[in-house]
Formats: sequence, C-alpha cells, structure tokens
Amino acid sequence: MPHRNDPGENIINLTNAKIAQKNFTVLSNVDLHIQKGRFCYLIGKTGSGKSSLLKTLYGHIPLTAGEGSVAGFDLSKLSTSEIPNLRRKLGIVFQDFQLLSDRTVEKNLKFVLEATGWNDRAKIDERINEVLESVGMKSKKHKMPHELSGGEQQRVAIARALLNHPELILADEPTGNLDPETSNDIMTLLKQVALENHCAVMMATHDYHMIQNFPGEAIRCEDGKVTVLDTAELFE
Repeated sequence: MPHRNDPGENIINLTNAKIAQKNFTVLSNVDLHIQKGRFCYLIGKTGSGKSSLLKTLYGHIPLTAGEGSVAGFDLSKLSTSEIPNLRRKLGIVFQDFQLLSDRTVEKNLKFVLEATGWNDRAKIDERINEVLESVGMKSKKHKMPHELSGGEQQRVAIARALLNHPELILADEPTGNLDPETSNDIMTLLKQVALENHCAVMMATHDYHMIQNFPGEAIRCEDGKVTVLDTAELFE
C-alpha cells in the first residue's frame, strides 16, 4: 500500500496539502506518499476531487497550502516557467486521447518531442519507433487518428506519454470511452509499460469491474478527504 517513506524513494509527496479551485477547497489535509514504480488507482465519485488532485500534481492547479513535491519539484514553489520542466518528467493520459487530428500518429509524437527540446532527427525517429513498438502500434505510425479505433488511439496516447522516459504517468479515466474488452487490453498495457519503464502510475477510474480484474492499491477521494486502501477492501 502506498505509504510514507523516505521522501527520496517517493515520486509523490503531499503533506497536509490543500487542493483548491477558484477559492473553493476541493480536498484538505491530504497526506499522500507514492513510491517510485508503484501502480495505484484514484477512485471516487464524480466531483470528489480526482481530476483536481491530478491537475495539482502536473502543475495545472497551484498547491494552495501544505507541502508537496512531484518528481523532485516543490509544488508549493512551482513557478510558471518550471511547469514545462515538471511535465517532461511526467506522462499524462486523458480519457479523450487528445491526439492532434490534423497529423499522423508519427507526427503527433514528433510534435511532442520537438516541443520538449529534441532536435536530433535520428534520435527522434528512434524514440518514436521505440514507444510505438512498446504499445504494439509501430505498424500504424502513418495513420491519421480518425483511421484508428478508440483502443488504438489510447495506445498512441500511452506511447506519447512514454516519450520522455517519465518517472510518473498520470492517467485520467483512460478507459472511460472504451468497451470492456479494450479497457482490459489498455489496463494490461499500462501495467506492462509501468513495469518495463519502472515508472509509477496513478490512474483515475470509475470502473470497479476493472479494479476487480486488476487488483492493487487505491487512493479514494471522498467528502473532501483522501484515504489510501487496498482494492480488496472495496469489495468486502
């Protein structure tokens, strides 16, 4: 179970943290310490604060009180200019894929690499092939997003998240738009890439059937609080 440990061993550290949007406190007194390489679910009803917590972790919402760090970045002191550097250490996967519709899979990934400072064409090509191979999509790199199924688009989104060798993947309902069989495929893939890349994964989900199929650790947002539990406790 995720727990407090030596901060150096943790990819996420939040201590007495307050998560707020537009002066409204969403979560308070958050204590959360996630070790490197761990896989955990983020659960809770709609509006319980899951997305707000994720947005705080990747710098979209400022940490308003308490202490927090992600991948070595101090969230309480994070300046606007540092946010891109933080996000280079992270991979972010969205429910709606957020692929650029006007360019191929390959050019979607190339866009991200160039935007994050890659400029060696050979290394760019090599890295694109590596991540597409790891998610089983190398043969589709010249396809446009609309030519792909939902599951294939999400595989590309996961490949995109892996481009900069992230220490942490934050996935916001990544199977929310997918059928159960495809969801299981994506879950298997996320678990696999986390293991192979030794990166932590925090995945927000409503899908309790999937949690039953892939048991693990869970962080629950409920009534403005965050609690940590084993997923087996959800089904007792």
